[in-house]
Amino acid sequence: MQLQELIRELNDTLQPNDIQDACPNGLQVEGRSEIQKILTGVTACQALLEVAVEQQVDAILVHHGYGWRQQSLTIIGMQRQRLKTLLMHDISLIAYHLPLDIHPQLGNNAQLAEILGIQEASPVSQCQPLGIVWQGELASPLSGIALAERIQHRLLRQPLHCDAKQVPLIQSLAWCTGAGQSYITQAAALGVDAFITGEVSEPTIHIAREMGLHFYAVGHHASERYGIKALGEWLKQQHNLSVQFVDIDNPA
Repeated sequence: MQLQELIRELNDTLQPNDIQDACPNGLQVEGRSEIQKILTGVTACQALLEVAVEQQVDAILVHHGYGWRQQSLTIIGMQRQRLKTLLMHDISLIAYHLPLDIHPQLGNNAQLAEILGIQEASPVSQCQPLGIVWQGELASPLSGIALAERIQHRLLRQPLHCDAKQVPLIQSLAWCTGAGQSYITQAAALGVDAFITGEVSEPTIHIAREMGLHFYAVGHHASERYGIKALGEWLKQQHNLSVQFVDIDNPA
């Protein structure tokens, strides 16, 4: 498959031009024109790049790429080493951030619902871009501790759990993967019993306690493994490509 054909198909699927983002989406570093072997991962860290070199892939497809708004434009140190690795080995880097968070089937939020067994999952219309926050229900109510145990079992990560003792059983939930803790007030306004996200900040715990809902921080990385993995599996099914997901562990 030609690189530009791959990018067109990914753009058609994820529609990055419809979203304002803090980084460029799509092709970030251009490598060889012919694509047969792709490595997928959450973040284009040096460890993932080294695996790509070892496996002699043609392209790396990630959720967290380069070119963030807060990043310096100077190519020195760590950034120099990363770009040197890609350019020396003629490997393309392709990244999709918010477009992958919000996609209705392949996105991080949609995939997290599937992993955790949340039913009737749908985007919250009050939160934009549409798909950045989702809501749904458990098939059977769970205690706060029982849901924490389910999260740990399925995500292989013990969550930080702020227990709402006035809500003994959890039926309804809202969630936003990654750094979505700021959406907790919108989640509380929905009247849900619990809110799940990747990260936690100090004010979030006070909000959860005072607004009476369970809060779970499951890890930014752990909450966003599944969108990029699903995107890679979709590409593998659609085309005669070799696609492998590599999980570079990150406790954050």
